[in-house]
Amino acid sequence: MKKQVIIINGTGGSGKDTFVSFCSEFSKVTNISSVDIVKEAAKILVGWNGEKDEKSRKLLVDLKQLSIEYNDAPTKYIKEQYEIFKKDDSEYLFIHIREVKEIEKIKKILNAKTLLVKNPRVSLITSNNADKNVYKYHYDYVIENVGTLDDLREKARKFVQ
Repeated sequence: MKKQVIIINGTGGSGKDTFVSFCSEFSKVTNISSVDIVKEAAKILVGWNGEKDEKSRKLLVDLKQLSIEYNDAPTKYIKEQYEIFKKDDSEYLFIHIREVKEIEKIKKILNAKTLLVKNPRVSLITSNNADKNVYKYHYDYVIENVGTLDDLREKARKFVQ
């Protein structure tokens, strides 16, 4: 079985999770985010309740940066999840990462490909460095989410097959 690691990015609301969900209709996938561990810390440390407003996005970006500087916890988490992925029956590991430096680091470590989901109907979030720099990277693949959900589903099918 072929296994592929895909680092996925796109501005908030562009359709990344929907795309991965559609991919899972055609192939076995695992879906994680480099901020998963940061979200758990935010819940414990400051009582973050899962909101996706500007204040919360900045909190998560700042907390992630601190964890990178302190002990690179997001990379450790991704490596742990990758080890699980290597042993399970998933064919694709999708890793959501926003920061350009982190994308490049994980791409090298895991020999991953990169994917940008673009949706012109959604405005770029510019209130924090992670979100505002989404387009400042040369991705291996770009999915233009410009049509219907069925159109995106078909793009997902073609992507995994």
